[in-house]
Amino acid sequence: MEDHLDRIDRNILVVLARSGRLSMAELAERVGLSKTPVQARVKRLEKDGFIRGYAAIVDREKMGEGHVAFVQVKLSDTRSAALDAFNRAVTGVPEIEQCHMMAASFDYLLKVRTRDIAAYRRVLGERISALPHVAQTSTFVAMETVKDR
Repeated sequence: MEDHLDRIDRNILVVLARSGRLSMAELAERVGLSKTPVQARVKRLEKDGFIRGYAAIVDREKMGEGHVAFVQVKLSDTRSAALDAFNRAVTGVPEIEQCHMMAASFDYLLKVRTRDIAAYRRVLGERISALPHVAQTSTFVAMETVKDR
């Protein structure tokens, strides 16, 4: 599907990723087309799944979610049913911002946001450790976010 994108489509995606609230007229000006063809391209990019949605960039510190921890998770069972059970359950933990299955010495890497280290400790002990098939966790606390795109 990616080979169906031309230079203008790619440019539209880059511009919208940085400034999703642009009007079609502003977007058209930035990519060098008129409004109507840009609208058609954006609709196609949405329909084809290149644009999955639009969102506000929220200041997580002000929202009380400034503490970031990365958690390596090893499972006791990595057969398909166990992986599926873990994947389903992890979606029910709101503090887990991201969950990635890894090709590493551990099975998953979680990005967890909480108010502070005490709140993180509760989430780890009560929610993450209770997820299906969790055998071991290792936590790495972020001291500062240098880049967050």
